[in-house]
Amino acid sequence: MSNSAPLRKFRYVIEAALFFFFIGLFRVLGLDGASAVGGFIGRTILYRLPVAKRGRLNLRAAYPDRPAAEIEDILREVCDNLGRTVAEYAHLDKFDFGGAEARVEVVGSELVQAALARGKGAICFSGHFANWELMAFAGARLFSTEGEVYRPVNNPYVDKWLVAQRKKNGPFNQIPKGASGTRRLFTLLRRGQAACLLVDQKTNEGVPVPYFGREAMTTPAPAAMALRLDCALVPASIERLKGARFRCRAHPQLDFVPSGDYERDVVDLTALLTRKIEDIVHERPSQWLWIHRRWPTERAQDQVRGKRSGIRTPEPPLPAPDRG
Repeated sequence: MSNSAPLRKFRYVIEAALFFFFIGLFRVLGLDGASAVGGFIGRTILYRLPVAKRGRLNLRAAYPDRPAAEIEDILREVCDNLGRTVAEYAHLDKFDFGGAEARVEVVGSELVQAALARGKGAICFSGHFANWELMAFAGARLFSTEGEVYRPVNNPYVDKWLVAQRKKNGPFNQIPKGASGTRRLFTLLRRGQAACLLVDQKTNEGVPVPYFGREAMTTPAPAAMALRLDCALVPASIERLKGARFRCRAHPQLDFVPSGDYERDVVDLTALLTRKIEDIVHERPSQWLWIHRRWPTERAQDQVRGKRSGIRTPEPPLPAPDRG
């Protein structure tokens, strides 16, 4: 064991202790109370922290013609939503879906069912909108999705707790990113089932495609799997209506005709699904997580351009189905 391992474990323990302290506090406050307090923390404290500066710069670059006051209003709501989302993690088991009185209204489930009727599976793709955890729950309950691809958080104690919380409002398979996760995802799609993926975060192993007028490194995995398996790509989104109430929507599946050039088709289809995410963001910009490092820094621009000019997207292998 390296000398840094005990220090890292100690840091994880301290981080987890602080995290669970606040989760316990939010649990005592109840769902609506926790959401309100989280929103207050977001718009009054998080809004003034350095991380909000990144969101401000991203918004200015995406909407150069909008007044500064409007940019600040959007950013403040972004921070309010993020604070609410963190607080709502303490109550993921209390959300219900579908009905007129439910906390999460669901629109367009018939679009997912129509995509699944082809018998070739469907990928419901989306981004970090509103409380993105609830979209996976809605998919499991009403869109018939059987799996959710997720990125484990760095802190193993927090990650274990998050996995347990997600199971409370499933049921669905939680598929970690990576080679084994890819095999499980292929298996679900081959069986004609559906899975949820968030495709809006930067990935250094991705391909550069336009997003709000700038090159953004984006995962080609959904496009590659759709081209290999002929499964449907169904956009989905969620927006916060008021407090801890939401509307989750499925949108018409993407219409894409392959050219026969696999590598080019992967890039073009990735660009198409990224453009759909951008269209959804435009509808209500404050619902998207603008504080994420979605675009490369100035020093990384040349590397992105080089990857774009010499891009090769290897065809992903078809793994053997999971037997577990």
